[in-house]
Amino acid sequence: MIGKPAARCSSPRTTWATAHYWNAPFRDAGLGDRVRMVENGDQLLAYLLRREQYADAARYPAPGLVLLDLNMPRKDGMEVIEEIRSQEGLKRLPVVVLTTSEQPEDVERCYALGANAFVTKPVEMGRLVRVIRELYHYWFDVVSLPRGPEPGGA
Repeated sequence: MIGKPAARCSSPRTTWATAHYWNAPFRDAGLGDRVRMVENGDQLLAYLLRREQYADAARYPAPGLVLLDLNMPRKDGMEVIEEIRSQEGLKRLPVVVLTTSEQPEDVERCYALGANAFVTKPVEMGRLVRVIRELYHYWFDVVSLPRGPEPGGA
């Protein structure tokens, strides 16, 4: 979800959210500078695979974690999970689904496709900010993550 500052890890970690309207909760959680956002599933995959305008790795660093909404335009979250898990260089990249869905079939399918976690997004802003902080703490302070993906996902 969020990237760690370079001083606290061996390589800069960045985060993914998939819609520009998520800026406020990340900013309020104090993590806005560690988040990279894209507009849709196609852009997310282009970023991860170093395609199109995202080819410059210095400008668009590899993420330490993907935070994914299921309800994205162009390519939905489940399609994105499938694509990420089909790319050799991205298979180990942690993917956390943060979405409004509470449907058990969405939870089951996301885990079957290879999501590392499924979190139902709270509707109240203060609670959403707390969830974002907790996810950051868990994924970047508690667990050990594999090294970031290779540029281009290969």
